[in-house]
Amino acid sequence: MSLDLPLALGGLVVGTVVGLTGMGGGALMTPMLVFLFNVNPLTAISSDIVVSLLMKPVGAAVHLRAGTVNLQLVKWLCVGSVPAAFAGAWLISLMPHGEQLDLILRQILGSALLVSTGGLVIRASLQMWRNRLPMGEGPAPFTRPGPMVVRPIPTLVLGGVAGLMVGLTSVGAGSIVVVTLLLMYPRLKASSLVGTDLAQAIPLVAAAAVGHLLFGAFSFAVASSLLIGAVPGAWLGAHISSRAPGGLIRRVLAVLLLASGLKLLGAPDAVVLGAAAGAVVFAFVAWELIRNRVRRAAAEDPAAVPAPGATPPSGTPPRAAVPVAAGDGRYRDPDVGP
Repeated sequence: MSLDLPLALGGLVVGTVVGLTGMGGGALMTPMLVFLFNVNPLTAISSDIVVSLLMKPVGAAVHLRAGTVNLQLVKWLCVGSVPAAFAGAWLISLMPHGEQLDLILRQILGSALLVSTGGLVIRASLQMWRNRLPMGEGPAPFTRPGPMVVRPIPTLVLGGVAGLMVGLTSVGAGSIVVVTLLLMYPRLKASSLVGTDLAQAIPLVAAAAVGHLLFGAFSFAVASSLLIGAVPGAWLGAHISSRAPGGLIRRVLAVLLLASGLKLLGAPDAVVLGAAAGAVVFAFVAWELIRNRVRRAAAEDPAAVPAPGATPPSGTPPRAAVPVAAGDGRYRDPDVGP
């Protein structure tokens, strides 16, 4: 096995960002392989899925040990996602190969990136408005999930959509799953929301990986070099997550995903740059509006705005949480740093 140092460094960067923000690596890894390393889209998708399979269990194991995984939700999500993820890889094998397949996959991948960007924006907006905290600042309390009625059919459909997205594009549908679960089950506890998403992602990615090993264009050389950088990168990112501005990084990534999605769809450079600049301006204006609203609410009724580390007001859906490494067992808001 020969080490491709640039690929390993790219894996290190992506792994570190995943550790910092909790964001799935597929939305970053696949565009990086296509744009920076000129890997054809099918090989990039197949290799990225296999790499993700080896990284997913780490975070899920933390939540399983803590008892913050809703196994009923995981079951129904997997009933839809596992066959859909395998089917996504199989559908790629039915497409005409060559330049036409590359073009089709670029368009599908670009659309998936735009959907993921929208999911990140919606998720951040829900956290800001519902918790009345600008940019979602503040740690989320660690709580075990309570009793909750699971709706099988809608949950199964959500799993199917997420699985098909991963099977076709390798772009993790984590942001879509979390946002939809938050809307479908507003009583779902913060840490359980993230733990459930991480746990259901393991069989989902496993099914997609098997499909791409059978029908895709998996490259052992690409995947091994990525893993050499990605695994220590994820460990490093997790260990510095409590001190890094995770929310700022996540919002920068949303702009990058927007630009990458438009580029993959064939948009002219001027349109890509204009859209990215517009997103930055819009994000700044929205941040200022939310911050001013929170300040007014605090002036009118200080008790209405929870202090950092406090439990949100009664009836307010909890913020999602991810583990902070270093062995202290604390949890923090995945969108931002402390």
